[in-house]
Amino acid sequence: MAVYACVSSADQEPDLDRQVARIVVWTAGQNLAVGKVVTEVGSALNGHRRKFLALLGDPEVTTIVVEHWDHFARFGAEYVEAALAANGRRLLVVDPSEVDDDLVRDITEILTSMCARLYGRRGTANRAARAVAAATEAAT
Repeated sequence: MAVYACVSSADQEPDLDRQVARIVVWTAGQNLAVGKVVTEVGSALNGHRRKFLALLGDPEVTTIVVEHWDHFARFGAEYVEAALAANGRRLLVVDPSEVDDDLVRDITEILTSMCARLYGRRGTANRAARAVAAATEAAT
């Protein structure tokens, strides 16, 4: 069994240890033994998370434990869960309730991802923030 913890940016990196600790406490309460802990910094919108893809491709890992759905994949987590199940593997989510994310945060992440593809990595967060601010002003 492997624990997977992810944060979307380097400034959230200290949250990784707290996230891993919460997952490990939960697994201990379920009498599950953790064999591997994988942490990564990368957006759940990004399909190129190297460590995450390696974990999915490792047939020795029969169970993957994550804290929330959105730490695993922002969209399409059900498809990945079904693919794991088809191979006799499973995904356990510590807190399956929806995280109360603000719609603006989700849209900002999508815009950041799109800007990164269009303009490169540098300054994409600023461009996305300006786009959200402009859209917000236009709506009011």
